[in-house]
Amino acid sequence: MMTTSAPAAQGPTSARGLGGILNRSEAWLDSKGRGAWIAAMVLGFVFFWPVGLALLAYMTFTHRWSKPMFGKSCRSTHDHSHRHAAPWGQRGSFRSSGNSAFDAYKAETLRRLEEEQTAFENFLERLRAAKDKTEFDNFMDDRSRSAQAVVIDPSAPTPPMSGGSAPGPVPQSY
Repeated sequence: MMTTSAPAAQGPTSARGLGGILNRSEAWLDSKGRGAWIAAMVLGFVFFWPVGLALLAYMTFTHRWSKPMFGKSCRSTHDHSHRHAAPWGQRGSFRSSGNSAFDAYKAETLRRLEEEQTAFENFLERLRAAKDKTEFDNFMDDRSRSAQAVVIDPSAPTPPMSGGSAPGPVPQSY
């Protein structure tokens, strides 16, 4: 007669129970995104550093660093990688929205903003040039004032010439 043994009781510390908890924890953290993994790792370091180290190693080896920070609900479905390649006014802003009145308003507003930006940049350039000219004129005025301040007084004794001897008594040698 063949007896079948009943499966062993599996408590929370058994491999299935612990594995189930870890699997559920991993799924929960994955649903919350990379931020939840980082928070769990930091808390692991704060309370018991080997747990934080283990989470860091696990995140590194399972490539959790490259996953998005937030879940799908916070992410846009559009690919925005092209936005970094073009300047501000050319980031796909001329795509049609389907509403011709809005597209005309958007084009006019962008044109006006670009004109204002160009005018402001020109103003700043003129301002810098005026400041530079003022600083240079002040420098030249200070230089000419210092040159005029050195007035030669005809009654003052003349300083000795370089290479020559100064007039006056000749020192005696002993």
